[in-house]
Amino acid sequence: MMALPRRDLVTGSLLFLLAASILLFVRLLPLSSGPGWPGPDLLLALSLVWVLRRPDQLAAPVIVLAVLIEDVLLMRPLGLWPMIVLLGTEAARTREHRWRDQGFLVEWLRAAVLIAAMILGYRLVQILFILPVPALGQAMLQVVATVAFYPLVVLAARWLLGLRRPGRPD
Repeated sequence: MMALPRRDLVTGSLLFLLAASILLFVRLLPLSSGPGWPGPDLLLALSLVWVLRRPDQLAAPVIVLAVLIEDVLLMRPLGLWPMIVLLGTEAARTREHRWRDQGFLVEWLRAAVLIAAMILGYRLVQILFILPVPALGQAMLQVVATVAFYPLVVLAARWLLGLRRPGRPD
């Protein structure tokens, strides 16, 4: 007989999907007046924060589903970015127990390296398969913006969603 998923997994997945929907809605709003600086990938930052803070509350298929919907709505190559996000978040999830007791600056540095590797890996695969590739400067600015917004996403996840590291006193 198949066991039902735990309540915290369902609640965490639904909260993540709600937050991802809000982020995607804001991203689709026509707020810019033309080409300019690329914004941060807040869904990527939220996925990493969630996996590093509460890995037991978010299943991998939920992350893939949210990023795949983002791919469809933003008209990116289907499946490429969700695969890279899945590989990155699962790499972070497997190392989470080792990172748990370290300070925030170490977590931020490791997340920055992971974000840079994911965005540059996405770009490399696009080049290999002769897909349209944005300028390297745009990709690097997106890395910088995403890394710069990571602490704000951590604060928002903590205060708005109640995401805290397991094992730490409240």
